[in-house]
Amino acid sequence: MAFIDYYKILGVDKTASDKDIKSAYRKLARKHHPDLNPNNAESNKIFQQLNEANEVLSDPEKRKKYDKYGENWQHGEAYEQAQQQQRRQSSYSGGFGGGGAQDFGGSDFGGGSDFSEFFNSMFGGGPPGSGAGGGRQQQRYRGQDLNATYQMSLRDAMESKKQTLTVNGKNIRLTIPAGIENGQTIKIAGHGAAGANGAPAGDLYITFTIPDDPEFKRTGSDLHKAINLDLYTAVLGGEITAETLSGKVKLKVAAGTQSGTKVKLKGKGVPVYKKDGQFGDLYITYNVQLPTNLSAKQRELFEELAKS
Repeated sequence: MAFIDYYKILGVDKTASDKDIKSAYRKLARKHHPDLNPNNAESNKIFQQLNEANEVLSDPEKRKKYDKYGENWQHGEAYEQAQQQQRRQSSYSGGFGGGGAQDFGGSDFGGGSDFSEFFNSMFGGGPPGSGAGGGRQQQRYRGQDLNATYQMSLRDAMESKKQTLTVNGKNIRLTIPAGIENGQTIKIAGHGAAGANGAPAGDLYITFTIPDDPEFKRTGSDLHKAINLDLYTAVLGGEITAETLSGKVKLKVAAGTQSGTKVKLKGKGVPVYKKDGQFGDLYITYNVQLPTNLSAKQRELFEELAKS
């Protein structure tokens, strides 16, 4: 899997502050957001890489590992554990009059080129001339799990969609089920970082963000919407046309409808996640609007109604 320079992706230096990283991410994420670049595969790829870079560099612990280990940062903890084990084995051998650290090539793996040589021997290849594992048994380490975010609209969540995401330079095809909720995370097994020495890859966790819709409020699979109703229709009754996320519907308004009255449109909500054919409901609240800028004639008619 190709190495991605997260600092280069965000266009910042390695000395950048958390504020600088956040600012760079927001600026570039807006520029390459899928909503602003429909059907643009390159922008979608960049957007996913930006999310990945921000995921690592905005996390102090992950950034520390990335700065320390670079391309091998995902196996940093494994390196540390193996290094400790190496030292314990060296000490153990020395206690029996063996060769101490010399049994392991005379290096304490303290850093620099030693680190690279150690990583090669532990995670594949081995030092030149030493064979595949430098004469030692190579250890297997499961790949690290990866996290990504994906933003979509409430309207996108109304039906299942096939989507190709680019994570860590790798294209992943998946179907996003209808009814997915804001903040929901799904796991894609085996699509995380590659494992070492034949070990399985980690998993990919995608968290979905669905911003608030300006017209509909969502609670689970139900939707809520407010509709303004003119005084005359509220008093006399009539028929209105209402927008839903699945199309327009005609509603009959009963005479004498009060402001705050709620009506339920069964099955006009959001699809229930992974339950085919099941939908939530849409609840409409009527807000009766009083007329303004009355003409003299209209005012006279209201006065007559008041007297009666």
